[in-house]
Amino acid sequence: MSTAHHSRRRRRSEDEEHVNHERWLISYADFITLLFAFFVVMYAISSVNEGRYRVLSNALSTAFGRFRGDPQSSLTVPALPGTTVPAVRTPRRADSAPAAPDQKRVEHMKNIADRLSKVLAPLVSKGEVRVTNGARGVAIEINAAVLFASGQAELQPSSGEVIKSVAAVLAAIDDPVQVEGHTDSIPIATSQFPSNWELSTARAGSVVRFFVEHGVPPQRLSAAGYGEFHPVESNDTPEGRARNRRVTLMILTPDDKRENLEQLNAAKPDEISEPNPQLPDAASGVAATPTEGRNRDAAPR
Repeated sequence: MSTAHHSRRRRRSEDEEHVNHERWLISYADFITLLFAFFVVMYAISSVNEGRYRVLSNALSTAFGRFRGDPQSSLTVPALPGTTVPAVRTPRRADSAPAAPDQKRVEHMKNIADRLSKVLAPLVSKGEVRVTNGARGVAIEINAAVLFASGQAELQPSSGEVIKSVAAVLAAIDDPVQVEGHTDSIPIATSQFPSNWELSTARAGSVVRFFVEHGVPPQRLSAAGYGEFHPVESNDTPEGRARNRRVTLMILTPDDKRENLEQLNAAKPDEISEPNPQLPDAASGVAATPTEGRNRDAAPR
């Protein structure tokens, strides 16, 4: 009995000796860890990532804009104290009105068109010349019969006064000028002009050379031949073919972009003078009527 009692006292004494009196360190370490985490969060909040903040601003703007039924409306997100958030541009709607063109440029091109219309008034009244003001600039369309003999690329003596009056206007301005030669769809096959490409280009070159000889700076001039591939009327009728045989003087706007040429050509210009669809031939004085299978040199060009 005494032996058992003595054994229990010894076991109790050993348990009392192993009691941990430093358990407070565990709580202290937990407190320090939480305090460290708190200061880390505070530091993260005080250092704003502008890029992420911008993304958040855009996302909120889009979300709240769609909620109100307006996908382009914007929501202003206030900046946090001590930070600067770059301004976010709101994209413009596709159906919004384009920027107004430069009024001075528009008035400048209109003045040129008015001056040319007055200079060429006799031919405009006959329907042999038309002056238009479009997206690319001012176009002076001259019927080929006014300038050239049939199937030829040398300027006729009778056309000298007409071209001189145009050259005087062009020499007084600083805008670039492109001279474009066009033909109808009837093929030509001569030793001098194997095709309409050569004929249209040669005619444009003759006009450019005349302008240079009469005071227009050559740096502002260019020549282009389009053959029969840029018609303005159908080639199925004599009137249409007469209209397509032409030389066009394009006074280009300063901001004319060649990559948008197709779109600009598709735009309908504001006509300043009404043409006569029955354009006379220079040699006969009557409307040109091509004959099937005749020699191309005899066909009106």
